[in-house]
Amino acid sequence: MRATLIYGAGDIRVEQVPDPKLHEPTDAVVRVLRYCICGSDLWPYGSHPASEHGDRIGHEFLGVVEETGSEVAGLTAGDVVVAPFVWADNTCDFCAEGLQTSCRHGGMWGADGVDGGQGEAVRVPQAGGTLVKLPVAVDSALLPSLLTLSDVFPTGHHCALTAGVGPRTSVTVIGDGAVGLSAVLAAKRLGAERIILMGRHTDRTELGRDFGATDVVAERGQEGVERVRELTGGDGTHTVLECVGLAPAVETALGVVRDGGVVSRVGAPQYQQLPMDFGTFFRNITLTGGVAPARAYIDELLPDVLEGRIEPGRVFDRTLSLDQVARGYQAMADRDALKVLVTP
Repeated sequence: MRATLIYGAGDIRVEQVPDPKLHEPTDAVVRVLRYCICGSDLWPYGSHPASEHGDRIGHEFLGVVEETGSEVAGLTAGDVVVAPFVWADNTCDFCAEGLQTSCRHGGMWGADGVDGGQGEAVRVPQAGGTLVKLPVAVDSALLPSLLTLSDVFPTGHHCALTAGVGPRTSVTVIGDGAVGLSAVLAAKRLGAERIILMGRHTDRTELGRDFGATDVVAERGQEGVERVRELTGGDGTHTVLECVGLAPAVETALGVVRDGGVVSRVGAPQYQQLPMDFGTFFRNITLTGGVAPARAYIDELLPDVLEGRIEPGRVFDRTLSLDQVARGYQAMADRDALKVLVTP
């Protein structure tokens, strides 16, 4: 079969790899219908050390079950399924607490001998706990939105949920990438009264307005902070959803949050320390967030996607074939594409 491999920074190739096979009775083999490129894939794309042997990559996919191990319950060949961006048994104590990202028997795609998600098929460990069955056909028009349940939409939801977004809440979302736009959609779904989106790419912020943003602030840095403060009568917003992962974004978040408010971070941190000082401490700001346990949220979010109340798949603005995946990485790195959908 063919799969995507990374050989070094900027070096993405599609090559033949061995077909996946069951290794454990808890495994399943899934034939991939759709996968996508994640913003977090761009970090290795920009910095991966050069290697003679490529590494599998990718962690957002959905597909059709081809084969299951003897201990996999609830799944049969032909089922359409979505895979969260980490695999987990969904039964350990951490999973029972809704923290599948800390599963005692789980792990990451593309690591420790486990397939990456960007290929024609994937061996899925702990398949019974990892995979979520989808009541749709293999050619369903809902596949793009259902694919977002693997990572990007639950990440936006996690950001809003941990921040305590709810009715009458005011929200600032920092970042107009796919996660930021998902956070806007999640905040709207949770009943936020006002949603300020900080972003400067007009096509993306217009989608953000469609998703529920009431205001858009294109300014950055102190100018952006002052603009949000102006829009909120000088106070800032109750919650801030930081979806970038860079130190300036965190500084902005602390600048626009209301005293006693909450800053939730889901942008993969690309900094060594937080810009905290006594003034921030004195304002009683809560700092929360982290990697999203997508599996904990899929069952809750799935009905809204199936019934068409939300369309998170609109974050995909380009669709390519597997042979074109290197172009997809470059397009996202160049910000020519928001999020790339791939059809093997």
